[in-house]
Amino acid sequence: MNSRQSLIKTPRRFKSRYNDRIRTRLRKPIPRSVVPSFFTLMNLFSGFMAIIQIHDGMYLYGAWLIVIAGLFDVMDGFMARLSNGTSEFGTELDSLSDVVSFGVAPGFLIYNFSLLELSTPGAIISAFPALFGAVRLARFNVESRNYEGLDYFRGLPIPAQAMILVAFVLLFQNGDPLFDSLKNGINSVLIPMVILLSLLMVTTIPFDKIPRFNKGMRRSDRVAILFIVFYVVLILIFKHYGLLLAFGIFVIRGLTRGAINFWKELMADTSSDV
Repeated sequence: MNSRQSLIKTPRRFKSRYNDRIRTRLRKPIPRSVVPSFFTLMNLFSGFMAIIQIHDGMYLYGAWLIVIAGLFDVMDGFMARLSNGTSEFGTELDSLSDVVSFGVAPGFLIYNFSLLELSTPGAIISAFPALFGAVRLARFNVESRNYEGLDYFRGLPIPAQAMILVAFVLLFQNGDPLFDSLKNGINSVLIPMVILLSLLMVTTIPFDKIPRFNKGMRRSDRVAILFIVFYVVLILIFKHYGLLLAFGIFVIRGLTRGAINFWKELMADTSSDV
């Protein structure tokens, strides 16, 4: 009887311990990185859906899905700051998602939209957003610890170049007689644009970063927030026109800032030599 009772009690004890472990795990708080990671995955999902729509010839839906991916990208960064859920895992996941949504998807969009006519050269140029974007993101991940306190990005952010390409496609999706007089039509404008935006991603030119929302904000942060609000209003009112205008202003601001910094450094070197 004793041996039989022990055999009966052993599974019950094991089951009780197993249930206790499950309860302990369920009581553990959800990691803070889960919330921003959800938005990051939605960014990736939107980019994947954009590729499917573009493949089916639905360029309009594909283009706006890339814009939606951009909204999720902004939200994951905002939620990471709000919940203090920034992590190396989140940074790596964000970069992988950005390569797809803002590198592969826009490259596939411009290839099917117009660069398909150029065959192999068109395919190579279409790959620039993904290739240069991957280099820019890899550099950002490596340098993020060294430049964590900076209030700007080093190089054009990959979502910004994607939004400009998307806005261009949306603006001229039905063609435009403006490009008929050019030798290669719309490609005469699109190719230099793709090359320039791709190169800007791997430069060290400073571009605005979304500031942290806290009580100790600097004056420069408040100016950046005003510009962000201005960009959002432009996009909401003028849609794809506003999208191109907003990110065009964003790029011009970065180039202007870079030129001013370069001039200051040049003048400082000149005065030190004297």
